[in-house]
Amino acid sequence: MNYNTKRRVAALLAVPALLFTAACGSDDGNNGDTVEGVAEVKGKVGAKPEISVPKDGKPSDKTVVKTVSAGSGTPIKGSDFVRLDWTVEKWGGDQELGGTWAAGSTGDKAPRRQSIEQIGKPSQQLPPKVLDAVKGKKPGSRILVQGTAGDLIGQSLNTSSGIAAKDVLIWVVDPVGAASVDSKGEVKGEQVPSEAGLPEVKSPSQKAAVITVPKGEKAPKDLKQQVLIKGDGKKVEAGQGLIAQYTGVKWEDGKKFDSSWDHGGATAFQIGNGSVVAGWDKGLVGKHVGDRVLLVIPPSLGYGASPSSELAKNTLVFTVDILGTV
Repeated sequence: MNYNTKRRVAALLAVPALLFTAACGSDDGNNGDTVEGVAEVKGKVGAKPEISVPKDGKPSDKTVVKTVSAGSGTPIKGSDFVRLDWTVEKWGGDQELGGTWAAGSTGDKAPRRQSIEQIGKPSQQLPPKVLDAVKGKKPGSRILVQGTAGDLIGQSLNTSSGIAAKDVLIWVVDPVGAASVDSKGEVKGEQVPSEAGLPEVKSPSQKAAVITVPKGEKAPKDLKQQVLIKGDGKKVEAGQGLIAQYTGVKWEDGKKFDSSWDHGGATAFQIGNGSVVAGWDKGLVGKHVGDRVLLVIPPSLGYGASPSSELAKNTLVFTVDILGTV
């Protein structure tokens, strides 16, 4: 990860590009019944699915979206933030091409990495048509999306992946949770002054925060954190998707390098499992929805382990509004 890829908080995520570099059919409603030319999916929701295709069978020539198993609760809306498990295979390939069940975590006790997305927004892991298939479904569902790579991924298909446009791909997606949060939201309450030696924070409404690094102060060698506004919402748990507004500046020159407000508002990321820089994991797990948190992150907990990053040697200062979890 380097500075140029960090123009949004998604760049804090340690996720690989899969089949695309940067969709759809019909839902037959048969809830798991075998359909000609469509892969069969077995296994409980939440566990890695077993995908099989008919021997010598030909795949459907149309893109298919199918509810394998229906969940419960409120249907997912077109702008909801969602937390997903997923896998993808090539028809007849009998090999997983990628997915969250295959992704390792940073430790034995760390939650497994999942995809945190906002419906209708670009994704680093799922093609638009696959992500769009989640809309209208309920958390706890299992959804199959089958179609050619050319249709599902389109011009974003990464040709170096070894997948051709005519190849049929089978995606299975489990929406684990969903949350409706205003992307222009911000936490409310009286903000306390920053502690001695920490940057001053001014938070104009609907704009990036103004963070002033104290003159003459050396950057701290350890993580520093302070709750500037205390919320009364639920505690943030490791493995959840955290929905937030944020602004980040460099301690060394005070210059802003990123802000959610510069990219349309709130964004979401998985917390507590190494999907983001360690300073975020350590500083935000255990906080509460409605908190405004000031973080000062030394390079060892930021991008120090990524020498190619333009921020590898910088101490990072963030103010984060925790708007919700998913």
